[in-house]
Amino acid sequence: MPPLGFGTWQLPGQACYESVLDALALGYRHIDTAQMYGNEEEVGRAVADSPVPREEIWITTKVLPQHLHADGIRNSAPESLARLGLDHVDLLLVHWPVFGKAPLEEVIRCMDEVRTRGQARNIGVSNFNSRQVARAAAVTPLFTNQVEYHPYLAQPAVLDACRTAGMKLTAYCPLAQGKAVHDPLLAEIGDAHNASAAQVCLAWLLGQDSVVAIPKAASANNRRANLGALDITLSEGDMKRISGLANSLRLCDPPSVRPEWD
Repeated sequence: MPPLGFGTWQLPGQACYESVLDALALGYRHIDTAQMYGNEEEVGRAVADSPVPREEIWITTKVLPQHLHADGIRNSAPESLARLGLDHVDLLLVHWPVFGKAPLEEVIRCMDEVRTRGQARNIGVSNFNSRQVARAAAVTPLFTNQVEYHPYLAQPAVLDACRTAGMKLTAYCPLAQGKAVHDPLLAEIGDAHNASAAQVCLAWLLGQDSVVAIPKAASANNRRANLGALDITLSEGDMKRISGLANSLRLCDPPSVRPEWD
C-alpha cells in the first residue's frame, strides 16, 4: 500500500472521475472509495481510462454497515467489483462497526472468505477502537484499521493495537477537514522546510511507523501539493510539537456503535 493515497469521500459523479484520473496522472497509486460513497463506478471508470497499469494501482473499498452479515458480505463484494469493473480489489474493509446483523467474529470470517475467493487481496476494518481491533485480528490477519487521525485527535491506543496486530493505521481526514491548513504551528514548521502547513501535517502522519494517509483534495493544485509531503522529513522535536496539538477534536462519529462488538 503506497503511504500517501487519494480519498474520494464526498466526491460524486463526474467530479470523482476527473479527480481520480488526475490523481493517477500526478503519481498517486492508492485510491480509496466505499460502497457508502456512491462513486465506485466513477473510480473504476477512471482506473480503466488511465494509462497507469492496473497492477500498479491499489484500490480500497468498504462494505456498507447494513451488509455486515454473511449474505450481505458475500453478495455486496461482487457487486462492488462489478461497479468498479475489476476482478478484485487490493483491500476490502468493514466500514463502521455499526448496524451489523452478526457477531464481530462472524463478520471477519465472512470477510476472510472474500479474500480466499480472490475478490480481495487483503481485508481490514475501519473506525474500530483498540479493543475491536484486537478481537478482529484474533480471527485472521488484517491489513489495516482506517480511522480519523490528525494532529488534533490523538489515537495512541488504536495505533498501538494496530502495531501489536501487525496492521497499518490508515488516517482519513488527515488534514482535519481543512483545520490543519490554517494552523500557526504547522505553518511555522513549514517555513523551515519551504513547505505548507498541510504538507507538514501529512509529513507528521507519514513520519510515524505503520501510518498511511489518504487526504481528499477536490482541486488539482491541492492534489499536487499534497504529494510534496513525501519529500519532507521532520525532526523529532517537530514531531513532538505537532503531537502536542491533540485536543480530542473528532469530526466523524458513527450514529450507533454495536455494544456487543466492543
